[in-house]
Amino acid sequence: MADETAPWQMVEYEGFEIHVAPLPKTPPDETRPSAAADNRYTYVGYVCHPGADPAIPGHAVPFHADGEESFASKDDALYEGVHVGRSIVDGTHPDLTVLPLVTGGV
Repeated sequence: MADETAPWQMVEYEGFEIHVAPLPKTPPDETRPSAAADNRYTYVGYVCHPGADPAIPGHAVPFHADGEESFASKDDALYEGVHVGRSIVDGTHPDLTVLPLVTGGV
């Protein structure tokens, strides 16, 4: 979805798929090899029905870490991304919902 080369991981939850990719907060800069590496992580993700194509508008609910939010490890970023995905499915996320996926028949 957001990055075709991202290391996507999928979790099935309540009849949906939650896809999350933990990513370095600041990717290595090949133009500045002497720059200090940032070992913090973030995530991008989406929720969809099993087998849905997230590239088609309306077939997935995308989400990502908020602004300056970062995590100490890939595992921490993955855990939080899955947690956010579950909150979207459960209807407890303050801004995102799977309702359009359910009512749209996708």
